Amino acid sequence: MTIHSADPVVVGVDGSATALDAVRVAAREAAFRHRPLRVVHAFIWPLTRAPLTPAPGAPAGAGLRNQAERCVAEAVAEAGKVAPDVPVTGVVVDGAPAAVLVAESRRATLMVLGHRGLGGFAGLLIGSVTLQVSARAHCPVLVTRGEARADGPVVVGVDGSAHSGVAVGFAYEEAARRGAPLVVVHAWLYPTPIGPGDVVPLVYDPEALAEESQRILAEAVAGWSERYPDVEVRQRSVRGAPARVLVEQSASAQLVVVGAHGRGALAGLLLGSVSHAVLHHAHAPLVIARHAG
Repeated sequence: MTIHSADPVVVGVDGSATALDAVRVAAREAAFRHRPLRVVHAFIWPLTRAPLTPAPGAPAGAGLRNQAERCVAEAVAEAGKVAPDVPVTGVVVDGAPAAVLVAESRRATLMVLGHRGLGGFAGLLIGSVTLQVSARAHCPVLVTRGEARADGPVVVGVDGSAHSGVAVGFAYEEAARRGAPLVVVHAWLYPTPIGPGDVVPLVYDPEALAEESQRILAEAVAGWSERYPDVEVRQRSVRGAPARVLVEQSASAQLVVVGAHGRGALAGLLLGSVSHAVLHHAHAPLVIARHAG
């Protein structure tokens, strides 16, 4: 195996079982991509002025700093079991989790996070850390759901925006890498305003909306199938709320991919109800795709 010295896959850890699940997924992703793996623990305690060294008379290895070092060492060892040919480094970085991970994403090809955790990662999907990292990261972010399944399709949601185009490209690459079929999904309900001053018609034609959905799907895959001729592609136009549709599609998927931003019902994906619903209820790992760097 040839490992490039390019940007690594980065995984955030906090000592939880969920974080170790994320490490295993990240190790496999690093092996897939022929990239090194960087294990990062955000050490927030210096910001609180808490004592970091062991108290007098405490057993050897006690203290918050030693605990953080053990967390990283355990994660590095776990990664080595999963992908022994992947170079792995582990670091403890002082700072708040979101700020540390966003900074790490500047030189990452992929950021991997567990869907729950301890300490700074507690309640990851309902707190601010995942939203801040997903919205501000400089690379794609993969939020894991335990051990990823090896079967099922890659599912990508599209809405006709440039950001969903980035998601489609990422999804094609992942489907080709995994030898999986690709399901391209467009969910539609009814016309919604996409900007200030937009006028929404009081009367609309469902058949015309369905035809528009098919057009969006066709444009989304245009050119990509020629680049990835071995990927089996299925296009699905589904009437329904985007979050609900993506969650339903995720039930049989090994990976779900969405763009970093959208328009219409997907606008503000990472900060609004769609993001919360998909992150809470998706049955497969979720990637928020964006250009790395």
